[in-house]
Amino acid sequence: MARLAQILGDLKSRFRALPRWARVLSYVAGSAALFGILVVFVAWLVFARGLPDAAQLAEYEPPLPSHVRAADGTPFASFARERRIFLDYEQTPKQLVGAFVSAEDKTFFTHPGIDLPGIFQAAITNLKAMGTGKRPVGASTITQQVAKNLLLTNEVSYVRKVKEIFLARRIEQALTKPEIIELYLNQIFLGRSAYGVQAASFAYFNKPVEELSLAQTAFLAVLPKAPANYNPSTEKGRVRALARRNWVLGQMAENGYVTAAQARAAAAEPIVVVNRAEIPRDRTGDYFIEDIRRELVEKYGEEGEHGIYTGGLWVRSTINPAMQRAAEMALRDGLVKYDRPRGWRGVTDKIELGEGWAQRLRAVNLPVGYDDWRAAVVLDKAGGVISLGFEDGTNGRMSAQNASIPVRGVGVPAFQRLAAGDVIPVKRVAGDDYTLRQIPDIGGGMVVMEVSTGRVLAMVGGFDARRSQYNRATQAMRQPGSAIKPFVYAAALDNGYTPASVVVDAPYCVFQTRSLGTKCFRNFSGGYAGPQTMRWGLEQSRNLMTVRLAYNTGMDKVVETIDQMGIAKLSPVLSMSLGAGETTVMKLTNAYAMLANGGKRQSPVLYDLIQDRRGRTIYRADARDCAGCSAPDWDGDAMPRPADARPQAMDAKTAYQVVHMLEGVVQRGTAVVLRDLNRPMFGKTGTTNGPTNVWFVGGTADVVAGLYLGFDEPKNMGGYAQGGTLAAPVFKQFAIAALKDMPKRPFEISPGVRMVRIDRRSGKRVYGGWQVDTDPRAAVIWEAFKPESEPRRVAAAYDPFAKAEVVRSDSEFLQSTGGIY
Repeated sequence: MARLAQILGDLKSRFRALPRWARVLSYVAGSAALFGILVVFVAWLVFARGLPDAAQLAEYEPPLPSHVRAADGTPFASFARERRIFLDYEQTPKQLVGAFVSAEDKTFFTHPGIDLPGIFQAAITNLKAMGTGKRPVGASTITQQVAKNLLLTNEVSYVRKVKEIFLARRIEQALTKPEIIELYLNQIFLGRSAYGVQAASFAYFNKPVEELSLAQTAFLAVLPKAPANYNPSTEKGRVRALARRNWVLGQMAENGYVTAAQARAAAAEPIVVVNRAEIPRDRTGDYFIEDIRRELVEKYGEEGEHGIYTGGLWVRSTINPAMQRAAEMALRDGLVKYDRPRGWRGVTDKIELGEGWAQRLRAVNLPVGYDDWRAAVVLDKAGGVISLGFEDGTNGRMSAQNASIPVRGVGVPAFQRLAAGDVIPVKRVAGDDYTLRQIPDIGGGMVVMEVSTGRVLAMVGGFDARRSQYNRATQAMRQPGSAIKPFVYAAALDNGYTPASVVVDAPYCVFQTRSLGTKCFRNFSGGYAGPQTMRWGLEQSRNLMTVRLAYNTGMDKVVETIDQMGIAKLSPVLSMSLGAGETTVMKLTNAYAMLANGGKRQSPVLYDLIQDRRGRTIYRADARDCAGCSAPDWDGDAMPRPADARPQAMDAKTAYQVVHMLEGVVQRGTAVVLRDLNRPMFGKTGTTNGPTNVWFVGGTADVVAGLYLGFDEPKNMGGYAQGGTLAAPVFKQFAIAALKDMPKRPFEISPGVRMVRIDRRSGKRVYGGWQVDTDPRAAVIWEAFKPESEPRRVAAAYDPFAKAEVVRSDSEFLQSTGGIY
């Protein structure tokens, strides 16, 4: 301490010995130094605190869109607000890096994050421009531009500029130059909804960056300043872009990235970009993809680490592209087939002609559905020919003969009602000749599902998603009509009935209440058939037999079965046994799939695997444990399989009995139109009162599909509309296309089921005559029974006079055999 005091005293003495001017100068210098330190400290407090630290910067990742793949792994769709394809620095062509560095920051690889001479020059320029209203200019380096994007603000102020400088210095300390340029090239906006150079390369040239020419590479480097100003789709933008691109080429040559000769050759090339309107968008699976999007938003949200618009998720969906296309085509054809004979309703829309008509036509966004339909506007009508205009500015023609659809309720040809400016859907006939078409006003939904897993292979929610995002396959609550009957019969089978049980098809009335009175039911076609087997009643979809069966079983048990199968929660009233309750196509199709899968409980699956941007699995639909499945080599034991722990929603034997009865619906019942598909198949049609909805649900041991047709605001479809005449043919068209290469596999008989030969009409057991009769209308068939529930055995004897098998009664058999056997 004494020594320190001595030193300080000595310094003080020397300072006093200095001349006055030297002491004043020392005071000023010290004060300036202290003031400078204070300014830096205050600036740090005001601007630098709260900015991301080095660790945060090192972990920063730009928002990435999520991608959906089909079940076969092919890219199918993406969810993006910022269309971005992340490109590693090692994958980025060095010429592309050179173009952007030359255009934006030629000293990038040498400066410490800020360009002091540039900042000084910009400050002088802004001082001169004060009061003129001009936008201040900056001297942002690439590092500062990255900092600006990290700050998530485009505020034009000196405060933001100072923050940029502080953050740029931190970025330079936390990241290497290649890492900084990688961030920059992946996050900058380059127009056409493209963020990053790879997305922009596809947006402007429809190819990856590694395939770009030098001229195209230089053009992309033009865009960061103001993409809209250099839009080559306009004359003014093309001139600006050409001049700026050639300047970039010159800078690249000056900085040594290309030779002068290469730059001159590239500068001679015109700027040719793709027309986004000419890039066809595959709209296959629009409804399916939207349902996936809704589920993912509910599960992960829109933003954040796993947000669907920022997380860069990879989603493996269950969609089968071939089946999806077949389902869309079949349902659309069914809707058009119903709608077309009902006449032409009029034009879809009307636009103003004159300059820009093609753009106005595109804005209509007419939902034409089919690939070979086009949105058209009537440009002129002269004589017997209409001149058509299309969205891409091309033209076509339509004769009066091709517009002869009668106007609904009037009868005159549509040609007479068409006028200039009318927007209509048309279909190409040949060359430039087109024919008039109409968007059907009836709706419908369809779901295709894999039996063993519940994976949804196809989903169609209407004619075209551009017309309405309302998904009729998952959102429309509709009455299923007779398509609910298999579950009524299942409840009966669980409560003492068999497929051979006899139920009376006769008038049936029920007293409801004093105010409602007595309710009498009727068959769809009227009439009665007397005592018949349960099988016959389901095959022929007899309402009276179903109601009587439901009453005898107990409606509380019927609605419980329907609930257990995941269809709906219904009130225990008899009308529910005829499909008066409401459900969706998805739920009913899933229930039929559960029937075909032995009654195992399952839920529809739209996607079965989700990975994050690094390939780590964050969701797996099948989470079953499989001991030994990942073994490096075979150990000699049986192949390991994951255990099926799914609970039973329905007794497996009951489920098979129902499926076996529903095979009869296809062979000789209301879905007989499907019989010539010549494969094991089950199904059930449905038609609701009115009729307002027509249904078919069914399929094979591997694939089940369900569909309905009906107006969104339920109204009468016409007396000719039935599930067997409208809905089943839609399924048939789908099956012909989608199932043609699938093996013909019989339905698996559940353990414990006994197959017994019975007389199809009486339900009595048959003994003898074991030859197989493949005729669907054969008198003797194999029927499925639970143990100890099969009918007594009855002999079938050949009657030479009748020249046919005759089934003897129980009493005759007992008398001839001497008693009970």
